[in-house]
Amino acid sequence: MTTPGLAMILSLAACGDEQSSGKAADQPSGTTSVQPSGGPVDSLKIQVRASAEAPVKTWTLNCAPPGGDHPKAADACAALTKVKQPFKPVPKDQMCTQIYGGPEIATVKGTWQGQQIDTKFTRKDGCQLHRWTAVGVLFGDVPKVR
Repeated sequence: MTTPGLAMILSLAACGDEQSSGKAADQPSGTTSVQPSGGPVDSLKIQVRASAEAPVKTWTLNCAPPGGDHPKAADACAALTKVKQPFKPVPKDQMCTQIYGGPEIATVKGTWQGQQIDTKFTRKDGCQLHRWTAVGVLFGDVPKVR
């Protein structure tokens, strides 16, 4: 009677082996796979405005190894690796506290862990403020919420 259980365990253990080939056919449609080519795999362009009308500050951030012209590249890369899905947007149906964190706006575009990134950060409510704070070193000095 243990034979069916053993067969199930062995079949489950084999799952995932076909994905180790790294072939483009293994990728679901709509995703982009980035292969290392000697340059940084994680490369981001970050733009920050103190408000919608303010001039933009722009810098680049490369990780593995940390670099670019970001003023705190190593800290920014470390912060990104500590957050699970650092660029995931707040779900549209998410209930958020109405805590205003400030008028700052940031955009991040580029590649992070093989995924194309094109996202916007604000501080307009509690959810957005939490999202901003999780990777705040990307955006430089911002006044603390009072």
